[in-house]
Amino acid sequence: MLGITGFTLFLVAVFLLNVTPGPDTAYIVGRSVAQGRGAGIVSALGISAGCIVHTLACAFGLTALLAASAAAFTVVKFAGAIYLIYLGVRLIFAKPDADAPAATEQKPKSLRQLFTQGFITNVLNPKVVLFFVSFFPQFVAADSPHKVLAFLALGLVFILMSTVWNGFVAWIAGSVTQRFSGKPGVKRWLDRGVGGAFVGLGIKLATSHR
Repeated sequence: MLGITGFTLFLVAVFLLNVTPGPDTAYIVGRSVAQGRGAGIVSALGISAGCIVHTLACAFGLTALLAASAAAFTVVKFAGAIYLIYLGVRLIFAKPDADAPAATEQKPKSLRQLFTQGFITNVLNPKVVLFFVSFFPQFVAADSPHKVLAFLALGLVFILMSTVWNGFVAWIAGSVTQRFSGKPGVKRWLDRGVGGAFVGLGIKLATSHR
């Protein structure tokens, strides 16, 4: 249908990609640790919105142009790395009281910020760009007259699976945090651990090659 081939293999590959920790997972865990399940789920939705951008770009050929340009790839890579390091440093050096009020995450502005940060984290990850441009075409027949629709359909499946998994990660991370809500010292070290993971991922991204 629509020229999609090897759909079962596609589902398996997407599942394996989702369960492999990366910047998106680290961001969701970080937000869940800092502000609870709700913040993690909103962050996951922001990441899903970023995947929509990648899906549209892949369907209409923009991702291929970005992947083909060394300069564009480098700009996106360093922008994503700097952003991850920035988020990590903020978590590491945040004042204990900054994350304490649970009511803060209920404010619309805060939720928008969480969504936007998740969106940016995903969009500025060049590995996601390369994944879409190198992975998706393998499951669309070269002679298909409906390539755009095929890419959009695969992207929709990818986004749905990713959203479910990321929501699960947010729920688990938020539950763990809830257990330590009365122990600020433990939560502080959790924040530092996640912040350190952010910085490490940012450095790894900055030094990675295509």
